[in-house]
Amino acid sequence: MLMIERREALKLALCAGVALGAPQARAAIRPQKRVVTDHAGREVEVPAVIRRAVIADVFPLASLATLFLGGAERIAGIHPVSMAAAKSGLLGTLFPGILQADTGFMTGSSLSIESLLRLKPDCVLVNAANAREISLLETARIPAVAFSATGFGYDVMKTLSAWISLLAAVFPDEGRGKRILSGVEKAASAARRRVGARTAGIPEGERGKALFLFQYGQDRIVVSGRNFFGESWCRMIGARNAAESATAKNANAAVSIESVYAWNPDVIFISNFTPAMPSDLYQNRYHKWSGVKAVREKRVYKMPLGTYRTFTPSADAPVTLLWLAKMTYPKLFADVNLRAEAKAYYEKAFGKKLRDADVTRLLEPGRVAGLGARIW
Repeated sequence: MLMIERREALKLALCAGVALGAPQARAAIRPQKRVVTDHAGREVEVPAVIRRAVIADVFPLASLATLFLGGAERIAGIHPVSMAAAKSGLLGTLFPGILQADTGFMTGSSLSIESLLRLKPDCVLVNAANAREISLLETARIPAVAFSATGFGYDVMKTLSAWISLLAAVFPDEGRGKRILSGVEKAASAARRRVGARTAGIPEGERGKALFLFQYGQDRIVVSGRNFFGESWCRMIGARNAAESATAKNANAAVSIESVYAWNPDVIFISNFTPAMPSDLYQNRYHKWSGVKAVREKRVYKMPLGTYRTFTPSADAPVTLLWLAKMTYPKLFADVNLRAEAKAYYEKAFGKKLRDADVTRLLEPGRVAGLGARIW
């Protein structure tokens, strides 16, 4: 009898040992690494769970990643240009933790490996166009996932969707983030359909002619030609890009004031990549603007500053699209209450209730919004 009891006890102990050891066994075989294919076509081996990420020189990505992760606890560093926008815009208000991220590892497009190593990153999200940066990180054996800002034809919505998809691959454990940014994509698509339905019937010759002023100062007038995001915004709001004849890519489209006169835009949108304000054009600061139609008719507007600078793809795209459409076609969109639209969108998309002061800051950014944005 005693032998039988001992045998049964041994069987129970063995069973218990297997049961207790099963999770440990599963943990032991759980992959510690995984492979992500980035926008440069590289297969990058990253940790199974990324706890410390650094976001380098894809400036809007810091805001998207913060929204995706629901906070900044896992973001160790961001670019100074991204930090300037976080401080001036809504990101630092909605997620104050991002203001604690380190910015000392980059100056312009130059990366300091020594400073980066002190942040102990599990992974660095980099600009696919910065081959030197990628090479430095590969040499230092730091996983670097490349995000492209230029590889999707400067299409705002395609670029935004591509960034969201790659973020989901980098942080596959973030189910909440996937739901949030899926909501952003759906809201952006809905806004695009809404604007498109209203502008579809405008005859080609009556479509507004919009000029996006990307940078402005005494030494440069930089516009969005056909190879920058302004072209995409114009298509979505049913407008003509006044600078479509400018073929230089992105921020290289520096033009003369004589070119602006030749284009004679109906409306001018000033980005938040420059401190310039509508008053600078109205007062002929640096150049004589008074003969340009948009200036004569006081139709020069500073673009909104949301979770990031809204000229580029960002989570603010649905509100940006409605704002641009209303500024271009005020009568056609007279019933659109931008303040109400903004409050509804940010609450539904991110669970954040904007105060009246936040909405004013979003829709009426000041000169400070463009500070810290210029990197050349």
